[in-house]
Amino acid sequence: MSIIVENITKLYGSQKALDNVSFKIKAGEIVGLLGPNGAGKSTLMKIITCFIPPSDGRVSVNGFDIFEQSIEVRKKVGYLPENNPLYLDLYIKEYLEFVAGLYAIPNKKSRVKEMIDLIGIEKEQNKKIGALSKGYRQRVGLAQALIHDPEVLILDEPTSGLDPNQLIEIRELIKNVGKEKTVMLSTHIMQEVEAICSRAIIIDQGKIVADDSTKNLSEGSSNIQIVEVEFDSNIQQKQILSIKDVHQANKQKGNSWILQANVTEDIRPLVFEFAVKNNLKVLSMQKSEQSLEKVFQKLTKKKTGK
Repeated sequence: MSIIVENITKLYGSQKALDNVSFKIKAGEIVGLLGPNGAGKSTLMKIITCFIPPSDGRVSVNGFDIFEQSIEVRKKVGYLPENNPLYLDLYIKEYLEFVAGLYAIPNKKSRVKEMIDLIGIEKEQNKKIGALSKGYRQRVGLAQALIHDPEVLILDEPTSGLDPNQLIEIRELIKNVGKEKTVMLSTHIMQEVEAICSRAIIIDQGKIVADDSTKNLSEGSSNIQIVEVEFDSNIQQKQILSIKDVHQANKQKGNSWILQANVTEDIRPLVFEFAVKNNLKVLSMQKSEQSLEKVFQKLTKKKTGK
């Protein structure tokens, strides 16, 4: 496995930014980390890249532990943060040579030229970074993430703020890079994941609420099943989670709930049985038609109840 995340929790005081997150990414996969703003995507990426420690849990990248072998992890990972940290007063070549020096890359000038050609910034290479458009700044950010030829590429909102033409160019660039590397990118744009990734991990309020191939999620062949049900009276979440195969229950307005199960069999009969046993009436119940957009909307909808 290229990336192994095991039971990661991150606390900021009493706020739980990540809650017992676990997943594995195979070498060569392009995986999208999808979620609304504030879901915990950036925090998770900062942990994987050794920028911040988790409060609990473990992560390994290409077999190296982020606690015990953080230097080795950094050598294997290329990272483009959401706020692209560029030195605006430096020329492109000057900046990339500086980054190459940090990694002690031999033949810095030839490696910088190679990256400029790969990223497609030949025409802009004699400009200062501060004079570049947002699209070209993102390209320079990708160049610094790739300059040491990492095996794993972590990209946090790589297409944020780009115009449609720039967005398409950066997408193609990421897909081409992903042919030889493991890529994990975060976004809250579903079309981004569909265009670039083979797999989507959906995270909301610090928890993983879906993890499947984009093909399955888009075509409805995923095992993820979502049912929206309204009872006639109040009931506790722990009671609903006693329904067989239901592993996620999010309360909406009133006595409505969004239930998630990772099975192919229809869980609605089980929900009816549950209602009868608990002296409840089912006022309405609907099984959602599957699509990546609908899965995202249902699983990341803001909760109004407790």
